Amino acid sequence: MTTTQLPTTVRKKGVPPPERPGRPRRREGAAWVFLSPWVLGACVLTLLPMAVSLYLSFTDYDLFSAPNWVGLRNYTQMFTEDPRYWRSVATTLMYVVIAVPLQLALALLVALALRNMKRGRGFYRSAFYAPSLLGASMSIALVWRAIFNDGGTVDNLLGTGGWVNRPGWALFAVALLTVWQFGAPMVIFLAGLQQIPGELYEAAEVDGASAWRRFLSITVPMLSPVIFFNLVLQTIQAFQVFTPAFAISAGKGGPADSTLFYTLYLYDRGFVASHMGYASAMAWVLLLAIGAVTAILFRTSRSWVFYASEGDR
Repeated sequence: MTTTQLPTTVRKKGVPPPERPGRPRRREGAAWVFLSPWVLGACVLTLLPMAVSLYLSFTDYDLFSAPNWVGLRNYTQMFTEDPRYWRSVATTLMYVVIAVPLQLALALLVALALRNMKRGRGFYRSAFYAPSLLGASMSIALVWRAIFNDGGTVDNLLGTGGWVNRPGWALFAVALLTVWQFGAPMVIFLAGLQQIPGELYEAAEVDGASAWRRFLSITVPMLSPVIFFNLVLQTIQAFQVFTPAFAISAGKGGPADSTLFYTLYLYDRGFVASHMGYASAMAWVLLLAIGAVTAILFRTSRSWVFYASEGDR
């Protein structure tokens, strides 16, 4: 009796074996196991508090009694009956317009200076980055207040009096503290500058282009994605400034509400006046405002951000 032997498949060396039916499912399960701490943290620490805050924004809640549903009253009161709310909006917008461009300009200037530095670049890069790590602390904000207070360093050097006690100057004191924290965008700018091909500068120099022309025609276009990234990031952070204003004004937003930033007034309504429902409504308006500003920045970026990999946009 003749038996026919079925041919066996010969697997080449280096070729992985075929996937078993249950292996992709097991891999997906392993991925969810590793992602579970982040997913759990996002749900418990972010999504759930946001949902509770959205509910509280439609209630009258004082942290001690049960929330009382009031519908849109918090929002109508905010927009039509609260002049301090609009002062906080104006103060925050002025701060963003002043602090963000100055911070990015200084960061880019220092990054340009460090790009061609051959000795000590690591030391200076770390030294300039240090304020970004320290500037958000309450201790540095208190030191900053002492520097710009009556009889402080600025008063002794310039004789202008204490900035933090003058309504026309207090906002600039807070803005300068933010500008001083230019280290993070500086490092990002420095990384972007190092990616620009040196041949472009050599060709422009051969054609007789000045340093200023090379900066405008090569550096700015090639660095525009990095500029856009820093602009979006620093704008979002500027809208949420709290610690410097709280420390410099002792939590009051003074003098004459000149440092009454949005988040500081939100804190005052929620934790000082115990109007947590009103504060929750303010928080959601801030979230929508930041989202709208970010969307505008992304929309306008199409006309000035150049991506070399995409050619002409």
